Amino acid sequence: MEISGKTRVCGIIGDPVEHSLSPAMHNAAFQELNLDFVYVVFRVRKDELREAIVGAKSLAIRGLNVTMPHKNAVMKYLDEIESTARAIGAVNTILNDKGRLIGYDTDGIGALKALEENGISLNGKKLLLLGAGGAGKAIAFHGAQEVEELKILNRTTQKAKDLAEVLRKKFGKKIDGNSLSAKTMKKELEDTDILVNATSVGMHPKDDQSLVDASWLRPDLCVMDIVYNPIETKLAKDAKSVGAKVVSGVEMLVYQGAASFEIWTDHPAPVKVMRQAILRKLSELGVHH
Repeated sequence: MEISGKTRVCGIIGDPVEHSLSPAMHNAAFQELNLDFVYVVFRVRKDELREAIVGAKSLAIRGLNVTMPHKNAVMKYLDEIESTARAIGAVNTILNDKGRLIGYDTDGIGALKALEENGISLNGKKLLLLGAGGAGKAIAFHGAQEVEELKILNRTTQKAKDLAEVLRKKFGKKIDGNSLSAKTMKKELEDTDILVNATSVGMHPKDDQSLVDASWLRPDLCVMDIVYNPIETKLAKDAKSVGAKVVSGVEMLVYQGAASFEIWTDHPAPVKVMRQAILRKLSELGVHH
């Protein structure tokens, strides 16, 4: 990779951020398409967020990904926010368009694309979503537009109910929120087509945990876990063992990255190369299947 006077800079801001897999994924993509771009990591503390955004504008940084803890707070420093990102209340991608900063959220798009590209249509289906946090909210907004029925379960029941009400009003579908309890989950799973875990349960170092009892899973179910460390969570393993279709968290990571890449470069993302870069990086880090 040749850095020149014309090289455009993209990056990621967050705290902590040094473990991000995004540089590996985006730099591989820039290289593949021979684009004069580079992607770097910026650790930005909470109390320095405004200065960082003003600085990014002054330095003509082309694009930024935004990760914890800045996804909500960053919104007030942007010039424009795409409507879905505004509705979700979170931004994970910023485009610097000739000095105008525009915020997007590609998490929900990434999740849906991961399902679609793996042969799963949401049309006319029932989606059961575990978790109503940042990613859960984004998936709910995008999923609600496609599915027939959406059930959102969350530890704080009120959060699930509030989100469901907003979506019900917006899309006029069968959308409900409830508590993330074993009893509710078991009952909802009886007629669910697609199950998405948007909580961090099952993430390293708690690899042996899953919210879903293996006995509730069926072969005609599709399961997606947004956790990608480990690459195959306990939920994914359990689902595989009953013959259910499984979509890995790596897929969502790749497709949300691909959506950001396309916003910054106006080029179709080389998804295969991005996926390989992520898997290579994970294996270097000792993350196992």
